[in-house]
Amino acid sequence: MSIPKIFLAASLLVVNAVVSAESKPIDITVHRSPTCTCCGKWLAHLKENNFNVEDIVTNDVQSIKDKFGVTKEMASCHTALVNGYVIEGHVPANDIKTLLKTKPKVAGIAVPGMVNGSPGMEMGATKDPYKVMSFDQENHTKVFNSYEGTR
Repeated sequence: MSIPKIFLAASLLVVNAVVSAESKPIDITVHRSPTCTCCGKWLAHLKENNFNVEDIVTNDVQSIKDKFGVTKEMASCHTALVNGYVIEGHVPANDIKTLLKTKPKVAGIAVPGMVNGSPGMEMGATKDPYKVMSFDQENHTKVFNSYEGTR
């Protein structure tokens, strides 16, 4: 049994549309301090994972955190905005992509602090375990993803 050419052509169009949609860069705006070197490494991680980064260097990152509801418990060294979500700290690119695909009802996701081994914070072979946390406007938090450390 042969497959009609029209079905093959339609199938190729669908596959091309899916590949094209997945390969389109994701726009993200990052607010960071001019003195923080790990932020630059996290930006490189995003760019390597198909993000189009708008890099805003500011001496007042705290005002951005305050404006978008990032608490002290969720805070890190930089704050990013993507498609209506807040991304705080060294969140892996794949977790941001998962957030954008699943669209949970949260304000954003964060890797609180500056965890050794998270993207941009790689310091040798040792990686500390860490959690990516989701948070909402009422300061409720939940584990979004977790990573085991290596010794």
